[in-house]
Amino acid sequence: MREFINQVVFGWYPYLCLTVFLVVSWLRFDREQYTWRSGSSQLLRRRQLMWGSNLFHIGILVIFLGHFVGLLTPIRVFDALGISHGAKQWMAIILGGVAGIMCLIGMTLLVHRRLFDRRIRKTSSFGDIAVLLLLYAQLLLGLATIPVSLGHLDGHEMVKFMTWAQGILTLQPSVSALILDTHPIFKAHLFLGMTIFLVFPFTRLVHVWSAPIWYLGRRGYQVVRSTRPKGTGRPRPSTVPAE
Repeated sequence: MREFINQVVFGWYPYLCLTVFLVVSWLRFDREQYTWRSGSSQLLRRRQLMWGSNLFHIGILVIFLGHFVGLLTPIRVFDALGISHGAKQWMAIILGGVAGIMCLIGMTLLVHRRLFDRRIRKTSSFGDIAVLLLLYAQLLLGLATIPVSLGHLDGHEMVKFMTWAQGILTLQPSVSALILDTHPIFKAHLFLGMTIFLVFPFTRLVHVWSAPIWYLGRRGYQVVRSTRPKGTGRPRPSTVPAE
């Protein structure tokens, strides 16, 4: 039973998550462009938003690129560059730790702002709060893997995750066997990471797909009413391209 559950979670579940991630993202962009946005509350607590958002985005970009390069680069490339498994493990711990702490500070500011400011909380949807807490939990799990990784400085444990990730992308679900005996904290981190991919297209996270150029060509307008002093006549509505 243990092997079967492991196969389901780390052999089949990744394909469900990736399929929903790609297909629903494409359908949402094709059919619901006006929901493809990141809701703004930037007029409230702007200083806290600026610090939190900048720290979060810088940290999360470093973490994402680190995971992308670290997991999906073939092992032989690191070997050809003379980077040992142990050195790669240390790079992941140091760079991931610094970026993780930066991201944690930023996310803590954003979570506090979102939950403890009454005005912002009232204008936040369930999805806004849920996805923020989901990312926060994933970040905490990621940081919690660092002490465990310090016990595997030979890098062999990391090689398992590299082989697993590359095997999943090359349609080899049997590589889930590599995850069977790894530490539970790594399993939880992987599972929640895959779940984020699953819910991604249903949340405001879809805005990360968009470059500013997409908004320049989007058709549609919003009504903006002028604010005139009383007695100067009826305000005349004007139209501007939708943001």
